[in-house]
Amino acid sequence: MSTESTHPVDPVAALEQGERGWKATPLAARVALLSDLSVAVAEHAREWVEAASAIKLLRPGSPLVGEEWLSGPYPVLACVAALSESLQALSRGGSPVDGFSFVRAPGGRVGVRVLPHTIFERLLFSGFKIDVWMAPGVQESTVRERAGLAQRTPAQTGGVALVLGAGNISSIGTLDVLYQLFAHNRVAVLKLNPVTDQLQPVLERALEPLIAPGFLRIVTGGAEVGSELANDPRVAAVHMTGSAATHDAIVFGSGDQGMANKAAGRRLLEKPITSELGGVSPTIVLPGKWSSADLRFQAEHVVTQKLHNGGFNCVASQVLVLSSDWAQKNAFLDAIRAALRSAPAREQYYPGCEARIGRARAAYPAAEELATRWLITGLDLRGEEPALGDEYFAPVLGVAELPGLGRAFLSAAIGAVNERLAGTLGVNIIAHPSTLSELKPTLLDAVAELRYGTVAINAWTAVGYLAPRASWGAFPGHTLSDIQSGIGVVHNALLLENPERSVVRGPFRPAPRSVIHGELALSPKPPWFVTNHTAATTGRRMTAFTAQPSWGALPGIFASALRG
Repeated sequence: MSTESTHPVDPVAALEQGERGWKATPLAARVALLSDLSVAVAEHAREWVEAASAIKLLRPGSPLVGEEWLSGPYPVLACVAALSESLQALSRGGSPVDGFSFVRAPGGRVGVRVLPHTIFERLLFSGFKIDVWMAPGVQESTVRERAGLAQRTPAQTGGVALVLGAGNISSIGTLDVLYQLFAHNRVAVLKLNPVTDQLQPVLERALEPLIAPGFLRIVTGGAEVGSELANDPRVAAVHMTGSAATHDAIVFGSGDQGMANKAAGRRLLEKPITSELGGVSPTIVLPGKWSSADLRFQAEHVVTQKLHNGGFNCVASQVLVLSSDWAQKNAFLDAIRAALRSAPAREQYYPGCEARIGRARAAYPAAEELATRWLITGLDLRGEEPALGDEYFAPVLGVAELPGLGRAFLSAAIGAVNERLAGTLGVNIIAHPSTLSELKPTLLDAVAELRYGTVAINAWTAVGYLAPRASWGAFPGHTLSDIQSGIGVVHNALLLENPERSVVRGPFRPAPRSVIHGELALSPKPPWFVTNHTAATTGRRMTAFTAQPSWGALPGIFASALRG
């Protein structure tokens, strides 16, 4: 891969001129721009997916190509549509949250129900709900007044931003650019991760409505290109997705001098920097009485949380927390092993994967190899375990046990994941409906105790990534010297001011078992499951529907989803 920028022309100079155009673009024109962008992304969605699939060495026709539809053009189209609705509300003199329900959350919090919002979302995401919680003490009136962020004053622009793109999920860079444009009123240069350089031509075609007027430039290159842009005095702010080590190298420098700078609080980069950095994400399984079908489905759920995109996700589950007193613990672990073995084979495309696996195997020589995936049992949440602090970014899943049942186990698990695991991006909780019912009086209090930017109950936190109005980012409060999973949020298409977290809830069982057991959920096996055989078709159809919603397109989506 080339380490030289493909843009010899100064991209920042072009963006400085583009900023003047952005400043002069009123809300109505920005809505029209978003409409043009939706058309362009939809037109080039297939080649976007094909390019991303080639990078990841996926064969054409593989169901795993569905991952590239649902993590590539689909969330971009959904975000564009949601941003357009927010801007239209502002242009009418209203608030982006008009028409949305508010909920009460523990600790004097209010939240906004962001999914489902439309009738189509109620059908396509049946059984799923997402609330965005604000910080304690923030009033509903304040949320209404301040939603919209920089789009309340569109003529007050914020200069040029540098977005350092991710190498794993192809929509991340584009979504981060949109957040710079609309949350901060900054035009942006997107520097692609070298892993995704092949995407540059298709992204330039898909994002042409932003590029033509000078609101966006896309460049490639190695670390030196990113460093040069980050330190360019004409760049006002930086946003990055990656690792804490990369973040620290940008802010403090590399090597021993970088470590000394960090210890002394000497920043090499003085301008604002926001980030999304991943971490060691946990999945807490509450003990209950499950059927054999429940055990198999939730094992597939956990394995999806681990193996989606080959395990190269910042929110991939790395530590499974079980009750040592759960009567079905061993049965569930056997189901996990079976799901790891039978999950579709795929190439380990991401650079450094073998070294990270080697690091895990060296630390845990007794790790079980299950069809090129590794399972580490016996982790001690009270000890100095490498797997609790080292994001393996690879198909490695650890298992830790704590004693207790019910509230006692939940409380112990929350304390352990809060205090012992690196990062605060996302945490998953899996529980039988009867268990949730028993815990209901205090369940949300428990959620409030979790210091994570997204909390998912009977869902994977990545559902929050797919939902454009949900906030996405680390739990608030990190500093540059203790960055954990980063600072700031992205997505957040309602443009809420300083959201604290997103809370995702999903169905414990897929349809039709959910209906048989009285759950109000009609969702079949989700298309993001690695075991979904029709994921590519469902993902393609959902993407086309999101670009142009229609009642006539729904039967095809449902027919494909039900065969998954």
